Amino acid sequence: ARPLVTIPVFPGTNCEYDSVRAFEDAGARTRTVIIRNLSPEDIEGSIRVLADAIQESQIVMIPGGFSAGDEPEGSGKFIASFFRNPRVADAVAGLMDNRDGLILGICNGFQALIKLGLLPWGHIRDLASDSPTLTFNTIGRHVSCLVHTRVVHTASPWLSLCQPGELHAVPVSHGEGRFIADRAHLDRLVQGGQIAFQYADPEGNPRMDMPWNPNGSVMAVEGITSPDGRILGKMGHSERKGPCLYANVPGNKDQRIFEAGVRYFTG
Repeated sequence: ARPLVTIPVFPGTNCEYDSVRAFEDAGARTRTVIIRNLSPEDIEGSIRVLADAIQESQIVMIPGGFSAGDEPEGSGKFIASFFRNPRVADAVAGLMDNRDGLILGICNGFQALIKLGLLPWGHIRDLASDSPTLTFNTIGRHVSCLVHTRVVHTASPWLSLCQPGELHAVPVSHGEGRFIADRAHLDRLVQGGQIAFQYADPEGNPRMDMPWNPNGSVMAVEGITSPDGRILGKMGHSERKGPCLYANVPGNKDQRIFEAGVRYFTG
């Protein structure tokens, strides 16, 4: 009755505690898997433990942080290379293809899902030179602030408790959060209803300019889903919520994506 969420913790991950709390408050069980990389034996053991954990879970959540020291593309590439191991990749395929599972990636997690091809395509695949990606913020440095996001489409289990056009105030903290894609890929995302959230002003208008769009993402994209909606990636830290946080900032801080993910299994 309570779905199990596996949360891998890579060197540099720092949002696992908030993510655990958000899922457990929503009614899920959680299991964190520490990824150890001091020796080849540690890596092999971590691969085995993570693959086994995914096989026992209904949800996989890749949390945010500064994995691999937040070197250029380091976070996404390091996590993605781990998930591309055949044993872990097979476990992910089993979760998505055979057990109707869900995957969530926030910040670093979104970067990893993009580098794996799980977003926007829904399965692990090799990337092409024109594949959508996340790159450096247009201001050339790290941003840390609260932004407004607008719900675009709700054809996803993660967004079942949201309404189109709904606005939220969510924190962001990243140096490589700018979503870019060519026109052909953007058209497919729009036509497929895969754009989940856009950066917006307080009136709900999608914006390309600072301070509303903190990284310069094309079409103000803050989060996207896989074609079937079961994989969600976003830059805003939806897990950083609580009744005593951001009391001086107006707006709804709770996107209820964790509750929606749990409800997908509990009804």
